[in-house]
Amino acid sequence: MISPQPGLALVPLKRGSATFPLPGVEADVLTEDGEKAKPMEKGYLVIRRPWPGQFMTLWNDPERFSTVYFSKYPGSYYPGDYAVKDRDGYFWLLGRADEVLKVAGHRLGTIELENALISHGAVAESAVIGKADPIKMQVPVAFVVLRPGHKPSQRLRTELMNHIRRTIGPFAVPEAIYIVDKLPKTRSGKIMRRVVGAVAQEKPIGDVTTLEDETSVEEAKRAYEELKLEMKSSEEKT
Repeated sequence: MISPQPGLALVPLKRGSATFPLPGVEADVLTEDGEKAKPMEKGYLVIRRPWPGQFMTLWNDPERFSTVYFSKYPGSYYPGDYAVKDRDGYFWLLGRADEVLKVAGHRLGTIELENALISHGAVAESAVIGKADPIKMQVPVAFVVLRPGHKPSQRLRTELMNHIRRTIGPFAVPEAIYIVDKLPKTRSGKIMRRVVGAVAQEKPIGDVTTLEDETSVEEAKRAYEELKLEMKSSEEKT
């Protein structure tokens, strides 16, 4: 619905941007209180009016369809995405709205942190979740897969944290970075943040029948336990 349009419009691409809505789609970004977001102001993606191919209801649950998609911003369809529109009108998707982290008064999309980690030369893939914190409300926790030629170490974790500090800001520095060989993904390639979140918060994993490789869960648990042991050993030495 929002993507480059080969053959329809000669629009210069911006790396990482979804560019503009397709013909017939009227999209916008709104603030929490329903006002139109300013350029570069983070907000929530909405579709202003019906579009070609819009689905009409949820199977046997029309009330839920109305509540989930039309109650937050009456008159507009709310798909549940966090986004920003730049000064040229390009759309940038920042992750699912229910995955937006609230860190010490800052709203932070998981994709913002994941992109920052991937921009480091040592990182191939990343998954970020929020962990409850009594002071900051939430703190980021990251799981990363390294590129060939790079090995896990505390020095590298510190380097990645400093990279986040420079790229986004001190408030965004993860509480912990777990280095794994692979991330839990569905068969379609989507990272299951719910699973890594459960590992980091020591909660039940839940249903993993859609996982492409169930050993990835054990891999995440291994990295979590290893880092816990490293931190405990460091505290004891101190």
